[in-house]
Amino acid sequence: MKRNIISLALAGTALVATSAYAEDATLIIESWRNDDLTLWQDKIIPAFEAEHPGIKVKFTPSAPAEYNAVLNSKLDAGSAGDLITCRPFDASLALFDAGHLADLGDMEAMGNFSDVAKSAWQTDDGSASFCVPMASVIHGFIYNKDAFAELGIEVPNTEAEFFAALDKIKEDGSYIPMAMGTNDQWEAATMGYNNIGPNYWKGEEGRLALINGEQKLTDPQWVAPYATLAKWGGYLGDGYEAQTYPDSQNLFTLGRAAVYPAGSWEISGFNALVDFEMGAFKPPVQNAGDTCYISDHTDIGIGMNTKTANPEAAKTFLSWVASPEFASIFGNALPGFFPLSKTPVDLEDPLAKEIVGWRGECESTIRSTYQILSRGTPNLENDTWGASVAAIKGTSTPEDLGAKLQNGLASWYAPQQ
Repeated sequence: MKRNIISLALAGTALVATSAYAEDATLIIESWRNDDLTLWQDKIIPAFEAEHPGIKVKFTPSAPAEYNAVLNSKLDAGSAGDLITCRPFDASLALFDAGHLADLGDMEAMGNFSDVAKSAWQTDDGSASFCVPMASVIHGFIYNKDAFAELGIEVPNTEAEFFAALDKIKEDGSYIPMAMGTNDQWEAATMGYNNIGPNYWKGEEGRLALINGEQKLTDPQWVAPYATLAKWGGYLGDGYEAQTYPDSQNLFTLGRAAVYPAGSWEISGFNALVDFEMGAFKPPVQNAGDTCYISDHTDIGIGMNTKTANPEAAKTFLSWVASPEFASIFGNALPGFFPLSKTPVDLEDPLAKEIVGWRGECESTIRSTYQILSRGTPNLENDTWGASVAAIKGTSTPEDLGAKLQNGLASWYAPQQ
């Protein structure tokens, strides 16, 4: 009953606020997601405008590779839209520091998101939040259910079961056990190290301890994932060293590989290409019964231009973006991009539903290198790419890799000195 009373009160407030807008109040949204133009025009904007007849919304995306430059030029010229789609961490923090993004910390709707969800769009000390979180991507493994059934393989929960499954697939010879190459490097870190790593450094506990200088990259929990990656090379198939990201996608979708280390963003593309049933399993834990941790990586948010002529209308829209209605529309139109609000969303895509269900089973974290730790030179994120490749190829020991990364980070980051 109390929740209903609050909801009615908020609805009443929204109606009063909406009635004050001029009929021609229009909000312009800046974004790099040009692939989503139809989604916004056909689903998201009509749903919002139906509830808020005093506010019109226009979605005006730029090409992804040009977005940062185009947006900065518009902001400097005073011609940017009212609402700014936010990339995670430093790119958006720079816009806030430059006075382009408003502090949204006093918006009640921000309470709909966890601290992890908000961390991508906050100041380092967490005192200001400048974008409403929209969606994340989750890491794990997508697998060919037909291949697993054919070979009598159960979904692995522990690392021992994981490698036993890969051994069985390799021994049979009908499938490449796992589709991932090292040519492009980033997959080794993103779908390798930062996929399995949170189970070692205990997610946010370890990530924040590294930022605070309380743990080092030479500590066992940061080195051990490289030792595990060193075992992967024998399961990736002949020529994996020259295999590109699109090559790996093709090997899996053509049914030639049984397992694909994945980000959930693959779901829509894979759905359109495969002729077999897919399943997913979360990163295996070291021992049965261990707490599991997943990389539930913050990917996209939306904030308010401080120069908007319609701040109240903009905040009304941002509050709606934090609502279950928006989350349901967005999450189902783009399976694999998961809403970040605390309210569960009933997703229709079975694979997306399976993956997002891990949030209820595991602790969520984000990629260890993305917040603060890759601002200097050498860049820790980029160096982690190379280290992950070296681990898989066996060209460096896990201990040497940890030492090199730690020395690089300590060369510019004071808490690690």
